[in-house]
Amino acid sequence: MKASLLEAVNTARLARQAIAVVTDIASGEQHCVTSDEIAAHALYEELVKRFRSGKSGIVEREGVETFIAMHVPPPRLVVIGAVHISQALYPIAQACGFDVTIIDPRSAFATPERFAGVRLLAEWPQDIPEVLDFDAYTALAAVTHDPKIDDLPLQKALEAECFYVGALGSRKTHAKRLERLRSTGLSEEQTARIRAPIGLDIGAASPQEIAVAVMGEIIASLRKGAA
Repeated sequence: MKASLLEAVNTARLARQAIAVVTDIASGEQHCVTSDEIAAHALYEELVKRFRSGKSGIVEREGVETFIAMHVPPPRLVVIGAVHISQALYPIAQACGFDVTIIDPRSAFATPERFAGVRLLAEWPQDIPEVLDFDAYTALAAVTHDPKIDDLPLQKALEAECFYVGALGSRKTHAKRLERLRSTGLSEEQTARIRAPIGLDIGAASPQEIAVAVMGEIIASLRKGAA
């Protein structure tokens, strides 16, 4: 790989941005493609799939073989709320390769005993702006039922175009949530991206079943794109 391409890959990696290195197998010619550049690329459809899956591989098009090497940041999951659902959710997410952070200023809930082996921050979200520096490979699950805790992370996640934004609550609760978020300047199109009620509709009843439903929805959003 040329030094310029390696530099581009390293720069993207540090910025948690996905990038593909496309190689013409016959000629050896290479070039980099970012997610912002794929729309005009001849391999657009294939690149869309690979940016979602993160998988490298050989593509044949009109008799020309091309190798696409994907460099995709590891997905992150930020959970707002140290509740029973979160206790069941974070081990599943970790097993699926997600870097997990749980945030809840309520110290009675956010205890190391309840959340062993995961990054746990017993702070108000507004006091940890570096954690709310979300990106397109971050998923957010807000599960506190408390707008004082949930709303700011939801706003930041929508502004950053996180690949998944979900929130716990009834339809009535969510309608009020949408009003509050739109009052911050978010558009109707942006707030429509919130998955609420959170999780796939599998009839989940227990916290463990809800956690499975949430993780299924997160993975579907990551691998298949927004519904």
